[in-house]
Amino acid sequence: MSICAEAHQNKLKIALQARALLYQKIRAFFAERQVLEVETPLLCQHTVTDPHIESFTVPTSNQSYFLQTSPEYAMKRLLSQGSGSIYQICKAFRREEAGQQHNPEFTMLEWYRLGFDHHALMNEVDALLQYCFNTPPAEKISYQAVFQQYLSLDSFAVSLEALKKIMLEKIAITEHDLASINKDTALQLLLSHCIEPHFGVEKPLFLYDFPPSQAALAKINHGVAERFELYLQGSEIANGFHELADAAEQEARFKKNQVARANNGYTVPKIDYYFINALKKGLPACAGVAIGLDRLLMFQLSTKNIADVLPFPFHYA
Repeated sequence: MSICAEAHQNKLKIALQARALLYQKIRAFFAERQVLEVETPLLCQHTVTDPHIESFTVPTSNQSYFLQTSPEYAMKRLLSQGSGSIYQICKAFRREEAGQQHNPEFTMLEWYRLGFDHHALMNEVDALLQYCFNTPPAEKISYQAVFQQYLSLDSFAVSLEALKKIMLEKIAITEHDLASINKDTALQLLLSHCIEPHFGVEKPLFLYDFPPSQAALAKINHGVAERFELYLQGSEIANGFHELADAAEQEARFKKNQVARANNGYTVPKIDYYFINALKKGLPACAGVAIGLDRLLMFQLSTKNIADVLPFPFHYA
């Protein structure tokens, strides 16, 4: 065996062992808290209407199905049927180019805690990180505060024109590219280019309370969406919500997503009324979060390339 082949084999073995141990720790963590492990379908009749997520379709003789982009809707259907607090480790699929941070097929940990708001769930995510990786306690900062800290602007009140001026100063972007950008896209570009690289360098960081327009599945309170993201070493690892339980509001947000997709020339999936009807039946007050386990392993093994933690990256699957 060549030196290169032997090094690759050793790296693969380390990644496999790290993944297996991480799954063991996750299951022990939730068993101690009496959170039930569940399974939901990977192949579904419906998919998300999110304007920024593209799904894989699977044609059959009668209709097209979809590979799940996350187990969220199905898990909330279980919650509405009285499952209690639940979690699962599963595959998810999103039709994006494979790259250093993304594989079209990836592994997700998702869980829902009855009676929690987003702050209580951030605390539990922090506890999981400390249990699995012995990380220092996380810090928290609001979306509004972080833009004030790094760019001296009020992200909720600032105008789109003011954001465009800042983007021309801070980001390699042209006037032509700016023409079609909306406020949310402008804020996201500034966040990803100017702020996120500073996140989670010495300790995990939670960014919370987003603009309402950036959280289609979260409760809105006092003008902010009760959503959070977790960052480690400048990379987003998790996305969580104090979950919206209002079926009519959720349906209206999905319809707004459909209009946005149509305006952008994307396919427009039908609304998942299995999910809407579950909300009508009654979703218990809860908070939920999804964590990319491949990215957690990247953090653990100190690598910037997702292929290093996958036994079969997309180009080799």
